[in-house]
Amino acid sequence: MSTVKVNPLAGKPSPASLLTNIPQLLTDYFALQPDGSIPAQQVSFGTSGHRGTAFDRAFNEWHVLAISQAICEYRKSKGIDGPLFLGIDTHAVSPAACASAIEVLAANGVDVMLAERDEYTPTPAVSHAIIVYNRGRTSGLADGIVVTPSHNPPMDGGFKYNPPNGGPADTDVTGWIQNRANDLLKAGLEGVERVTYDKALKASTTHRYDFLNTYVSDLANIIDFDVIRASNLAIAVDPLGGAGVHYWPAIAERYQLNLQVLNTQVDPTFRFMTVDWDGKIRMDPSSPYAMQSLIHLKDRFDVAFACDTDHDRHGIVTRSAGLMQPNQYLAVAIDYLYKNRPKWQSDAGVGKTAVSSQMIDRVTARLGRRLFEVPVGFKWFVNGLVDGSLGFGGEESAGATFLQFDGGVWSTDKDGLIPGLLSAEMTARTGRDPGEAYRALTQEFGEPVFERVDAPASKAQKAVLKKLAPEQVKSKELAGEKITQVLSKAPGNGAPIDGLKVLTAQGWFAARPSGTEDIYKIYAESFKGQEHLARLIDEAQKLVSDCFAAAGAT
Repeated sequence: MSTVKVNPLAGKPSPASLLTNIPQLLTDYFALQPDGSIPAQQVSFGTSGHRGTAFDRAFNEWHVLAISQAICEYRKSKGIDGPLFLGIDTHAVSPAACASAIEVLAANGVDVMLAERDEYTPTPAVSHAIIVYNRGRTSGLADGIVVTPSHNPPMDGGFKYNPPNGGPADTDVTGWIQNRANDLLKAGLEGVERVTYDKALKASTTHRYDFLNTYVSDLANIIDFDVIRASNLAIAVDPLGGAGVHYWPAIAERYQLNLQVLNTQVDPTFRFMTVDWDGKIRMDPSSPYAMQSLIHLKDRFDVAFACDTDHDRHGIVTRSAGLMQPNQYLAVAIDYLYKNRPKWQSDAGVGKTAVSSQMIDRVTARLGRRLFEVPVGFKWFVNGLVDGSLGFGGEESAGATFLQFDGGVWSTDKDGLIPGLLSAEMTARTGRDPGEAYRALTQEFGEPVFERVDAPASKAQKAVLKKLAPEQVKSKELAGEKITQVLSKAPGNGAPIDGLKVLTAQGWFAARPSGTEDIYKIYAESFKGQEHLARLIDEAQKLVSDCFAAAGAT
């Protein structure tokens, strides 16, 4: 079993040697052209759109032009003719990619909603704008694009499409867009309609939209600011140089909160970050290495939080526990929300992914709520959030959203701002911070330990793992316990988990192939301690290796 090797720079200030050469990056974005016949240079939509770096000809202007044209053609084929809400994060290539996209969207006659003052725009603000616009409509529906590679390193760019439901596009949509974009790449962009940037900005179809004030004013529909304000909690936020950098001061002013914005810098090198576990600069609010600056300040505030670059992920720091693991905070948030949102449907379920903590299962059962367990990917929660049959959707990688007070949908994509603000609400109302609340849950349900590790895997092995069936697992025990379930499909919706999950009474593991690297990932959790967790991981790899051997995959 391979273990994570932590880089010596992890958790330390970023040295100059790690900083991205921004002028060269932008030059390569415009100057280098991808070869559509080389897989690594093609458009490839993962769970969160197309990502890559211009240095590798993986995210260049040609990619953006081709994807934008493909989206225009997809919209036309589906009769989507309302406005397209377009947002960007603070990565260096995001404004450039936005300009490229506008040239194509304007040439295709798409009504584009750009942020006033070219403000950076969090992913949830785009999702919320789509939902608000489409509410009550059956035609002329809006959709959106967010130019972001999420928490990826500064050299990366990203581009993702949100259809009229406001959430991440499903694989049938992204597959169509990806295939058409790659056809356009191979054709040397023949078929891409485009006007100059100046002409695009002056087009009658290009409009301005106040994402910031619309989102900030609507927050009163989902967070109880009265209880936060009355408590006068000392709150802090670090935007990590991301798209919400101007949202937080607006939130503090509008709702009169004792909220200190610790970092207001926007710097495309992200030089203010501490280095992540692997020696890279990465704006990941769930990483204790990337979050060192905020963790060091934990005793100065009642609760503090941070978001990643497009503000769709959260990290919660408390006096009692420091940086909480995402799984821990999800369980606490669920326990609090379903007790304090009386207008939600009485049968509103709890959404979680197959690799999220079983603490959530135990909390959900005690609440008397239905558990909706799905494969990895936030798209699986969209329909339930829209119709109110899910009150909450969350995943172990620190992504979550939940319903408004009235049970109406807020966002169908991950929202990093509202979990942070919720941590202040629950601290104000209950008198204990989320770390203390989690400690109470462990006293009630036991204290789980969780780990994710990566193991090398060939393409043949990854293909075997993706198609494993429960009957191929011959073992009756795992880490000294009877195996109670073996799953290859998510129990919530029957969709394939693209791997295997094996459960016992006090532990479980899941194994999934990586979509981008020659590895597979093992997620494991034990309610019996670190020693049991280590056994789970060791036996998980042996079980998977036996399946590889039986299939002749080496």
